[in-house]
Amino acid sequence: MAEDARNKEWEATKASAKGFVICLTVLCLVGAAAWFALTTGLERLPSKVCDGAVERDLVIRTLPRTRTAEEGASRRHEGKDLEFSCHIYTSADPILSGVAEVQDASVDSWFNHYGGMAERDSVRISADGIEALARIDRDSGNSYVYIPCVPHGVRASDASESYAILAEASVIGEGRISGAALRQAVTDFAYQLAEHTYELAQCQGSTRDLPADLPRYEDE
Repeated sequence: MAEDARNKEWEATKASAKGFVICLTVLCLVGAAAWFALTTGLERLPSKVCDGAVERDLVIRTLPRTRTAEEGASRRHEGKDLEFSCHIYTSADPILSGVAEVQDASVDSWFNHYGGMAERDSVRISADGIEALARIDRDSGNSYVYIPCVPHGVRASDASESYAILAEASVIGEGRISGAALRQAVTDFAYQLAEHTYELAQCQGSTRDLPADLPRYEDE
């Protein structure tokens, strides 16, 4: 009798332990599924966002995980007034946004306007006539890109300096990364916007392809 009682108690203990393990496993799976659903908003964006201008992987690298994300783009005007803007909003609050537009500006005036009062205020890279810089005194990764471009249907001689695609971008709020990594990511974002606008503008006198990527910042 005592032996039977002990066996029954042991079987009950095993059943209870098995039930606990099953419940714990279910809870873990439910928790993981809930976490996945609440943090993969960026992964559910199209592979290229903003009318195909920007790689989704770049956005994922730049912004924190979020429950939902919304992307959008806007194109305005043509020729020397062309403007293209892009934004990615997240339910986690941070926003990645930028604009690229045709402007009448030389490289020197562009740098003097965006580069800060001294060389130590920014880092700069160049490739095949393309310029990019990032302000190192900003937590938002403020970055700027310059690509020479005379738009289709516009006379180069009409410019007081020279026509170019000027792009700028930043993160509003706290990004997934910070410091030099954030500046590099936001510059890449601005460059992709500039590339897209370069195609929209049908820039004259250039049959070359733009570089796939800009050089990495080194002097920080």
